[in-house]
Amino acid sequence: MPGLEEVMQTVDKSDTARLLEWAQGWLKEERGHYIDGAWLYEGAAESIPSIDPGTGRRLCEIRQAGNREIDAAVAAARKAFADRRWRSMPRRERSRLLMSIADLIREHSAELAALEALDNGKLFKEAINDDLPEAADVFDYYAGWTDKHYSECSPQDEGFINYTVHEPLGVCALIVPWNFPLLLAMWKIAPALAMGNTVVVKPSPFTSLSILRFFELLHEKIDNLPEGVINLVTGGAETGRLLCEHMGVDKVSFTGSTATGKAVVASSAASNLKQVSLELGGKSPNIVFDDVPDLDFAIERSYAAMFSHKGEKCSEPTRLFVHRKIHDQFVARLVDIASGVKCGAQFDESADQGSQCNQEQFDKIMRYIEIGKSEGGRIVVGGERDTRGENGRGLFVRPTIFTDVDNRMKVSRDEIFGPVLVVIPFASDDEVIEMANDSIYGLAAGLWTRDVSRAHTVAGRLDAGMVFINRFGCYDFASPFGGFKQSGWGKEMAVHSLAAYTRLKSVWLKL
Repeated sequence: MPGLEEVMQTVDKSDTARLLEWAQGWLKEERGHYIDGAWLYEGAAESIPSIDPGTGRRLCEIRQAGNREIDAAVAAARKAFADRRWRSMPRRERSRLLMSIADLIREHSAELAALEALDNGKLFKEAINDDLPEAADVFDYYAGWTDKHYSECSPQDEGFINYTVHEPLGVCALIVPWNFPLLLAMWKIAPALAMGNTVVVKPSPFTSLSILRFFELLHEKIDNLPEGVINLVTGGAETGRLLCEHMGVDKVSFTGSTATGKAVVASSAASNLKQVSLELGGKSPNIVFDDVPDLDFAIERSYAAMFSHKGEKCSEPTRLFVHRKIHDQFVARLVDIASGVKCGAQFDESADQGSQCNQEQFDKIMRYIEIGKSEGGRIVVGGERDTRGENGRGLFVRPTIFTDVDNRMKVSRDEIFGPVLVVIPFASDDEVIEMANDSIYGLAAGLWTRDVSRAHTVAGRLDAGMVFINRFGCYDFASPFGGFKQSGWGKEMAVHSLAAYTRLKSVWLKL
């Protein structure tokens, strides 16, 4: 069927009626797996429904890959890696191809964002403004790394030369979560391809639509990508397990919950000890000292960093520590913002917050709200379902803020992954640093202060992989993304991510 760029030649991106008309037509088409440069529709009849969480309506069926499909996808990727057509492609040509993928995403950003919003529940304006630009730009960034990942020559005694070589790992299984399905897939695909690997991508069964469309576009528009270099299988937990256990997979890159990450490690270790990188959960602290440089900005940014994308973000600042002197004022302002939020369907231009991604996650959030109340926490805003969605079936949760909590409660310790914030007062630097670090997670942390000495001292003492000073949530492709402790292994982004998609070989020569 025609792409959306043809359908929308004379209309603006905000013409949601045309977007939805195109999407509804696209959803009627049969969905398959993309293996060895072709779509595979045969195989297991088992499928998974894709549900619009804003309405509860079924969008389409997603095929569940089993042993046959996994074996075929891994074999295709292995063959493409072994024949060296991709990794031996001239670096500038590989770079140009990656940049052409970036352009492809930009050209089709409206339709990709529409599908992303439909099955994730996030607002279309969030998908088109936040997710899609970076999903394209990351290919431009890694296109620049194809000829810049230098090796080294180590100093040796006379008569010997020793140098290192960065080689591609081989077949990489890329397992993508449901909160930023297209963007986080691109975070993995771009560096893996840049380093000469071949890949098998598995999206979440809740949010496969945008990635399916992306692969359709690759197949239709990118001519010089060798068959088998990039493959797609869809399915649930069993499909992921089969990939992790497969003897033909050399590396697994997984983003998702800490519990599932541990299962990925166990499956990978039980097979062939394949390399694993993990970007997992978080319970990130956000510390506001009484000398905060701009109180208004701190309040607005703390709210946005926490509640945007309906709180379904691993690095969101879910534990807010505010100095006692400004605690009540800070909370009151947050309550004002949250009270004015409108929950609404994905294409509602007036909506501020979309629906949670799936029923399981919605139920988990509501369960934790009840746990927080039973622990003695006081809800100052929110705490209930918003029934303004269509016929009350949408999975909308009002932005929820707890006070009268401490750092030992489950709502303060467990990753809820939704629009639930706990606010805890503190009196001293040592006290708040101890509370901030008292977590199994160590993904991100933030602090707000005018004191440069305090800023650097506290940043150095926080046990987190990313620390944001005077603006929570600063991200750039040139900066590594990843955490400590049970928040994961390895880094996404920057030069540091290339270690996840290469192996280091040491070569000796006797003169």
